[in-house]
Amino acid sequence: MALDDDLEQIAEAAAAFAAPGERVTGILAAEPLRYGRVFLCAYESGDERPAWLALDAGGAPVESLAAVREAAKLAALCEVAEESAGGGDLPQLRERLREIRETEAPEGIEAAETRAAELAETLQAEPRLATTDYLDRLGAAARRLEQALGDDAGSPFAAAMQQALPAVDALAAEVERRYKGPLA
Repeated sequence: MALDDDLEQIAEAAAAFAAPGERVTGILAAEPLRYGRVFLCAYESGDERPAWLALDAGGAPVESLAAVREAAKLAALCEVAEESAGGGDLPQLRERLREIRETEAPEGIEAAETRAAELAETLQAEPRLATTDYLDRLGAAARRLEQALGDDAGSPFAAAMQQALPAVDALAAEVERRYKGPLA
């Protein structure tokens, strides 16, 4: 079954868990290695911060604290990776590389354009499933682009991911704090 179909079924299942005045406002799909597919559902009510409930592939609430934490962290890491890949604006980078090739034609520009295109192909359209494989592929493609651009020392992508870890942990803690069910 396609992710779109899964999300439709999960949205219906999630709606059944909404409290009066709450509505489902978002669903993040993740597949932590040890836990299978987990859908993090955000519920909003008025001006309050969102409440969360994780559902498994069958639409049942997830009660494993570890599964919920890992799903939240993985979803957040994939989001940060997508936003950081290629310097944060991959279409603009690709356009700038094209302009440089046409006006200056420096050595190695074609390789950089190829790596930027490969990174663009690696990025998945929404909705997407957050997996460790996807995160690894994004990181590898981002690093190949950085190297093609001549950045052999440090990785701006890796630095951005490292800097995002406190925010990733904060999101996981927020999901746990605002969870609509029991967690063990």
